[in-house]
Amino acid sequence: MGECNLKGCGILVTRAAHQSKGLVGMIRDCHGCAIELPGIEIWPAQNSDDAKELMQQSWDWVIFVSPNAVHFALKLLPISEWRYQGIGAVGATTGRLLREAGFRVDLIPSQGYDSEGLLSLPELSQLRDQQILIIRGEGGRALLGDTLEARGGKVRYAEVYRRVKPETPVDTLLDRWSEEIHLVTATSKEVLNNLVGMFGISGSELLTQTPLVVISERMVQEAERLGFREILRAKGADDRSLMTAICSWTEKNFE
Repeated sequence: MGECNLKGCGILVTRAAHQSKGLVGMIRDCHGCAIELPGIEIWPAQNSDDAKELMQQSWDWVIFVSPNAVHFALKLLPISEWRYQGIGAVGATTGRLLREAGFRVDLIPSQGYDSEGLLSLPELSQLRDQQILIIRGEGGRALLGDTLEARGGKVRYAEVYRRVKPETPVDTLLDRWSEEIHLVTATSKEVLNNLVGMFGISGSELLTQTPLVVISERMVQEAERLGFREILRAKGADDRSLMTAICSWTEKNFE
Protein backbone atom coordinates (compact mmCIF):
# COMPACT_ATOMS: atom_id res chain seq x y z
CA MET A 1 0.00 0.00 0.00
CA GLY A 2 2.72 2.42 -0.90
CA GLU A 3 3.92 4.57 2.00
CA CYS A 4 0.96 3.85 4.28
CA ASN A 5 2.20 3.49 7.86
CA LEU A 6 -0.22 2.07 10.41
CA LYS A 7 2.28 1.69 13.25
CA GLY A 8 0.47 1.87 16.58
CA CYS A 9 -2.97 1.69 14.97
CA GLY A 10 -5.29 -1.14 16.01
CA ILE A 11 -7.87 -2.18 13.42
CA LEU A 12 -10.74 -4.56 14.09
CA VAL A 13 -11.21 -6.98 11.18
CA THR A 14 -14.70 -8.49 11.20
CA ARG A 15 -14.76 -10.53 7.99
CA ALA A 16 -15.64 -14.21 8.32
CA ALA A 17 -12.55 -16.13 9.46
CA HIS A 18 -11.97 -17.81 6.09
CA GLN A 19 -12.02 -14.43 4.31
CA SER A 20 -9.94 -12.24 6.62
CA LYS A 21 -6.40 -13.36 5.75
CA GLY A 22 -5.85 -10.85 2.93
CA LEU A 23 -6.88 -7.75 4.86
CA VAL A 24 -5.08 -8.87 8.01
CA GLY A 25 -1.90 -9.38 5.99
CA MET A 26 -2.13 -5.95 4.36
CA ILE A 27 -2.60 -4.24 7.73
CA ARG A 28 0.38 -6.03 9.23
CA ASP A 29 2.52 -5.29 6.16
CA CYS A 30 1.86 -1.61 6.91
CA HIS A 31 2.97 -2.17 10.53
CA GLY A 32 -0.56 -1.95 11.92
CA CYS A 33 -2.16 -4.23 14.48
CA ALA A 34 -5.00 -6.34 13.02
CA ILE A 35 -7.39 -7.66 15.67
CA GLU A 36 -9.62 -10.40 14.28
CA LEU A 37 -13.20 -10.68 15.52
CA PRO A 38 -15.40 -12.40 12.92
CA GLY A 39 -18.78 -10.69 12.85
CA ILE A 40 -20.31 -13.53 10.88
CA GLU A 41 -19.83 -17.22 10.22
CA ILE A 42 -20.59 -18.77 6.84
CA TRP A 43 -21.90 -22.34 6.80
CA PRO A 44 -23.22 -24.54 3.99
CA ALA A 45 -26.95 -24.21 3.29
CA GLN A 46 -29.15 -26.50 5.34
CA ASN A 47 -30.63 -28.08 2.20
CA SER A 48 -28.09 -28.05 -0.60
CA ASP A 49 -29.78 -30.76 -2.70
CA ASP A 50 -32.28 -28.29 -4.18
CA ALA A 51 -29.48 -25.87 -5.08
CA LYS A 52 -27.43 -28.60 -6.75
CA GLU A 53 -30.42 -29.75 -8.79
CA LEU A 54 -30.97 -26.23 -10.08
CA MET A 55 -27.30 -25.72 -10.88
CA GLN A 56 -27.29 -28.87 -13.03
CA GLN A 57 -29.92 -27.37 -15.36
CA SER A 58 -29.29 -25.14 -18.39
CA TRP A 59 -29.46 -21.33 -17.94
CA ASP A 60 -29.20 -18.22 -20.06
CA TRP A 61 -27.55 -16.40 -17.18
CA VAL A 62 -25.99 -17.61 -13.94
CA ILE A 63 -25.28 -14.76 -11.51
CA PHE A 64 -23.06 -15.11 -8.45
CA VAL A 65 -23.72 -12.51 -5.76
CA SER A 66 -20.60 -12.96 -3.58
CA PRO A 67 -17.32 -14.81 -3.09
CA ASN A 68 -19.15 -17.16 -0.73
CA ALA A 69 -21.59 -18.00 -3.53
CA VAL A 70 -18.65 -19.08 -5.69
CA HIS A 71 -16.95 -21.03 -2.91
CA PHE A 72 -19.96 -23.05 -1.82
CA ALA A 73 -21.45 -23.56 -5.29
CA LEU A 74 -18.23 -25.15 -6.54
CA LYS A 75 -18.23 -27.49 -3.57
CA LEU A 76 -21.58 -28.78 -4.83
CA LEU A 77 -20.94 -28.86 -8.58
CA PRO A 78 -17.58 -28.91 -10.42
CA ILE A 79 -17.14 -26.44 -13.27
CA SER A 80 -17.25 -29.20 -15.89
CA GLU A 81 -20.93 -29.86 -15.10
CA TRP A 82 -22.25 -26.28 -15.46
CA ARG A 83 -24.41 -25.41 -18.50
CA TYR A 84 -24.94 -21.71 -19.19
CA GLN A 85 -24.84 -19.03 -21.85
CA GLY A 86 -23.46 -16.21 -19.67
CA ILE A 87 -21.99 -15.65 -16.21
CA GLY A 88 -22.49 -12.53 -14.09
CA ALA A 89 -20.65 -11.46 -10.93
CA VAL A 90 -21.84 -8.76 -8.54
CA GLY A 91 -18.35 -7.69 -7.43
CA ALA A 92 -14.70 -7.63 -8.44
CA THR A 93 -13.58 -10.30 -5.98
CA THR A 94 -16.45 -12.57 -7.02
CA GLY A 95 -15.43 -12.14 -10.66
CA ARG A 96 -11.79 -12.89 -9.89
CA LEU A 97 -12.67 -16.10 -8.04
CA LEU A 98 -14.87 -17.24 -10.92
CA ARG A 99 -12.06 -16.66 -13.42
CA GLU A 100 -9.59 -18.48 -11.21
CA ALA A 101 -12.01 -21.43 -11.13
CA GLY A 102 -12.14 -21.46 -14.93
CA PHE A 103 -15.37 -19.60 -15.70
CA ARG A 104 -15.64 -16.93 -18.39
CA VAL A 105 -17.19 -13.91 -16.68
CA ASP A 106 -19.43 -11.99 -19.07
CA LEU A 107 -20.95 -9.37 -16.76
CA ILE A 108 -19.37 -7.43 -13.91
CA PRO A 109 -20.00 -3.80 -12.90
CA SER A 110 -17.19 -1.37 -13.63
CA GLN A 111 -18.28 0.61 -10.57
CA GLY A 112 -20.82 0.20 -7.81
CA TYR A 113 -19.94 -3.39 -6.94
CA ASP A 114 -23.45 -4.35 -5.80
CA SER A 115 -26.78 -5.45 -7.22
CA GLU A 116 -27.52 -1.92 -8.41
CA GLY A 117 -24.24 -1.84 -10.32
CA LEU A 118 -24.95 -5.13 -12.05
CA LEU A 119 -28.50 -4.09 -12.91
CA SER A 120 -27.20 -0.96 -14.62
CA LEU A 121 -25.47 -3.03 -17.32
CA PRO A 122 -27.24 -2.89 -20.71
CA GLU A 123 -27.05 -6.67 -21.17
CA LEU A 124 -29.61 -7.08 -18.39
CA SER A 125 -32.05 -4.40 -19.53
CA GLN A 126 -34.24 -6.66 -21.69
CA LEU A 127 -34.61 -10.28 -20.57
CA ARG A 128 -37.81 -11.56 -22.08
CA ASP A 129 -38.23 -15.26 -21.17
CA GLN A 130 -34.53 -15.69 -20.39
CA GLN A 131 -33.79 -18.29 -17.71
CA ILE A 132 -31.71 -16.83 -14.88
CA LEU A 133 -30.19 -18.58 -11.87
CA ILE A 134 -28.98 -16.46 -8.96
CA ILE A 135 -26.43 -18.14 -6.68
CA ARG A 136 -26.70 -16.65 -3.19
CA GLY A 137 -27.02 -17.30 0.55
CA GLU A 138 -30.23 -18.21 2.34
CA GLY A 139 -32.61 -15.27 2.55
CA GLY A 140 -30.52 -13.01 0.33
CA ARG A 141 -31.49 -9.53 -0.80
CA ALA A 142 -34.51 -9.51 -3.15
CA LEU A 143 -33.65 -6.48 -5.32
CA LEU A 144 -31.64 -8.31 -7.97
CA GLY A 145 -34.12 -11.10 -8.63
CA ASP A 146 -37.20 -8.88 -8.42
CA THR A 147 -35.73 -6.41 -10.92
CA LEU A 148 -34.66 -9.11 -13.37
CA GLU A 149 -38.16 -10.60 -13.23
CA ALA A 150 -39.68 -7.17 -13.86
CA ARG A 151 -37.52 -7.00 -17.01
CA GLY A 152 -38.92 -10.29 -18.29
CA GLY A 153 -36.51 -12.83 -16.85
CA LYS A 154 -37.51 -16.17 -15.34
CA VAL A 155 -35.56 -16.19 -12.07
CA ARG A 156 -34.70 -19.04 -9.71
CA TYR A 157 -32.44 -19.05 -6.66
CA ALA A 158 -29.79 -21.58 -5.67
CA GLU A 159 -29.07 -20.88 -2.00
CA VAL A 160 -25.74 -22.51 -1.25
CA TYR A 161 -24.73 -21.02 2.12
CA ARG A 162 -26.14 -19.44 5.26
CA ARG A 163 -24.96 -16.71 7.58
CA VAL A 164 -24.69 -17.40 11.30
CA LYS A 165 -24.09 -14.98 14.17
CA PRO A 166 -20.90 -15.95 16.07
CA GLU A 167 -21.05 -16.72 19.79
CA THR A 168 -17.64 -15.20 20.51
CA PRO A 169 -17.18 -13.61 23.97
CA VAL A 170 -15.95 -10.01 23.79
CA ASP A 171 -15.38 -9.13 27.47
CA THR A 172 -11.59 -9.35 27.24
CA LEU A 173 -11.56 -7.23 24.09
CA LEU A 174 -13.76 -4.59 25.72
CA ASP A 175 -11.40 -4.35 28.69
CA ARG A 176 -8.58 -3.16 26.42
CA TRP A 177 -10.70 -1.48 23.75
CA SER A 178 -9.78 2.17 24.35
CA GLU A 179 -6.05 1.40 24.24
CA GLU A 180 -6.00 -1.06 21.34
CA ILE A 181 -8.90 -0.44 18.92
CA HIS A 182 -8.79 2.72 16.81
CA LEU A 183 -10.81 1.70 13.75
CA VAL A 184 -13.47 -0.91 12.95
CA THR A 185 -14.11 -2.46 9.53
CA ALA A 186 -17.36 -4.11 8.39
CA THR A 187 -18.42 -5.44 5.00
CA SER A 188 -22.15 -6.14 5.39
CA LYS A 189 -25.22 -4.89 7.21
CA GLU A 190 -25.51 -8.27 8.87
CA VAL A 191 -22.00 -7.99 10.28
CA LEU A 192 -22.87 -4.59 11.73
CA ASN A 193 -25.99 -5.90 13.43
CA ASN A 194 -24.18 -8.99 14.69
CA LEU A 195 -21.44 -6.84 16.21
CA VAL A 196 -23.96 -4.70 18.07
CA GLY A 197 -25.61 -7.87 19.36
CA MET A 198 -22.30 -9.44 20.38
CA PHE A 199 -21.21 -6.31 22.27
CA GLY A 200 -24.48 -5.88 24.15
CA ILE A 201 -25.83 -2.67 25.62
CA SER A 202 -22.73 -1.70 27.59
CA GLY A 203 -20.20 -2.61 24.90
CA SER A 204 -22.11 -1.05 22.03
CA GLU A 205 -21.33 2.43 23.33
CA LEU A 206 -17.61 1.79 22.88
CA LEU A 207 -18.22 0.19 19.49
CA THR A 208 -20.32 3.01 18.06
CA GLN A 209 -17.90 5.69 19.30
CA THR A 210 -15.09 4.11 17.26
CA PRO A 211 -14.57 5.21 13.62
CA LEU A 212 -16.06 2.66 11.22
CA VAL A 213 -15.17 1.71 7.62
CA VAL A 214 -18.03 0.29 5.51
CA ILE A 215 -18.41 -0.55 1.82
CA SER A 216 -21.70 0.91 0.55
CA GLU A 217 -24.23 3.69 1.00
CA ARG A 218 -26.72 1.13 2.34
CA MET A 219 -24.22 0.29 5.06
CA VAL A 220 -23.64 3.96 5.84
CA GLN A 221 -27.36 4.34 6.45
CA GLU A 222 -27.48 1.22 8.61
CA ALA A 223 -24.48 2.36 10.65
CA GLU A 224 -26.13 5.72 11.24
CA ARG A 225 -29.29 3.96 12.38
CA LEU A 226 -27.26 1.86 14.83
CA GLY A 227 -25.64 4.99 16.28
CA PHE A 228 -22.12 4.97 14.79
CA ARG A 229 -20.76 8.51 14.88
CA GLU A 230 -17.86 8.53 12.41
CA ILE A 231 -18.44 6.48 9.25
CA LEU A 232 -16.06 6.15 6.30
CA ARG A 233 -17.12 4.55 3.03
CA ALA A 234 -14.60 2.48 1.07
CA LYS A 235 -15.00 2.45 -2.71
CA GLY A 236 -15.42 -1.33 -2.81
CA ALA A 237 -15.61 -4.49 -0.74
CA ASP A 238 -12.21 -5.81 -1.78
CA ASP A 239 -9.24 -5.70 0.59
CA ARG A 240 -7.37 -3.03 -1.37
CA SER A 241 -10.36 -0.66 -1.27
CA LEU A 242 -10.68 -1.19 2.46
CA MET A 243 -6.98 -0.52 2.94
CA THR A 244 -7.19 2.69 0.92
CA ALA A 245 -9.94 3.93 3.25
CA ILE A 246 -8.02 2.81 6.35
CA CYS A 247 -4.83 4.55 5.22
CA SER A 248 -6.70 7.73 4.28
CA TRP A 249 -8.27 7.93 7.75
CA THR A 250 -5.00 7.14 9.51
CA GLU A 251 -3.07 9.84 7.65
CA LYS A 252 -5.57 12.46 8.80
CA ASN A 253 -6.42 11.28 12.30
CA PHE A 254 -3.79 9.00 13.81
CA GLU A 255 -0.34 9.74 15.14
